[in-house]
Parts: sequence; C-alpha cells; structure tokens
Amino acid sequence: MDSETREKIKKTVRELLEEADMNEMTEYKIRQVASKRLELDLSESKYKAYVRHVVNAFLEEQKAKQEEEEEEAAGDDNNNNNNEFDDDGDLIICRLSDKRRVTLQDFRGKTLISIREYYKKDGKELPSSKGISLTEEQWSTLRKNIPNIEKAVRKMESHTM
Repeated sequence: MDSETREKIKKTVRELLEEADMNEMTEYKIRQVASKRLELDLSESKYKAYVRHVVNAFLEEQKAKQEEEEEEAAGDDNNNNNNEFDDDGDLIICRLSDKRRVTLQDFRGKTLISIREYYKKDGKELPSSKGISLTEEQWSTLRKNIPNIEKAVRKMESHTM
C-alpha cells in the first residue's frame, strides 16, 4: 500500500473515531464507513490490518490522555502549580542527574517528550545534541513496551552475573 493511501486511511479512520460514540462503535463499523468515504474496500486483509493498527494506536492515545488527565487532576491537588521550566520555557518533568533531564516541549506545533543532556554556557543551561525527542505517539509506544524492556534488561543482567 502506498504512503498516500495509508495517510488517507489513517486520517479518515481517526476522524471517524474522534466523532464516534466509543460505547457503540466497533472496528467493523469504522471500516464500513471509512470504505464508503474513501471508495475503497477496507475489508481486504492488507487494509484491514492497517485499520486495526490505526484504531489500536488511537485507543492507546486516548487511554494515555485519560491517564494523564487523571494524573494532572491528582497532581493539581498536591502540586499547586510548582512546575519548573528551563531557560527556553520548556516544562521540566524530572531531572535524571545534574546534566540530564526529561522535558515537555512544543516544537513546530508538536508536543515532544525530550530526554536530553544539558551543558552550561554563559550561565545558561542549554540542551545538547545528546538525547532523544519523542512525539506523543512514539512516547505512547515506548510506555507500552516498558515491561518488555525491563524484562530484556533483567535477562541481560542475569547473563552477566
């Protein structure tokens, strides 16, 4: 399937999911309505698997947003807005060490979670190129796979002992 078709399917399916009553909507119904809108038979296996992927990604994002909102609500009660920001105005989520931190930033209209090393120059802490910035979708995928990562680390550690 070409990238243009993938994008059209993704956009249409996400629009339908955003408009849908999630208590009533099914993947099958999404495929039916999207098929009509796109004039494309999404019941074919190559399309069906992709639609399932888009639906699952959407549901994971919704779950993460709901958890985030719940955490924020709980945090607002405990935190009283004691948020820390860096020199660029990015929210510092946590400091991993003196030089490393996790920040939440807006870059060209996209929210990014950055895990990065910082250095000092002229009294300012500046981000270095050492690190990674993840989109919300990439962050969701990483979070979902943390148990697998921890399992692999434990297995690796057991081999080295």
